[in-house]
Amino acid sequence: MKPSELKDMTVEELSDKEQELRRELFNLRFQQATGEIQNPMRIRTVKRDIARILTIKTEKLKAKG
Repeated sequence: MKPSELKDMTVEELSDKEQELRRELFNLRFQQATGEIQNPMRIRTVKRDIARILTIKTEKLKAKG
């Protein structure tokens, strides 16, 4: 997910997206533990997307007040 796409979202939308990605990360880790994972690089991508969301969410909250 590109940062420009995330900057257009509201804080609530970012929170929803973060929760969705955290669920996906949990499922990917579970698949990895059981040896069923199709694309192990997806874990890295999801973790980075979560970090991007948290960074942009922090920026927006600091800008508000």
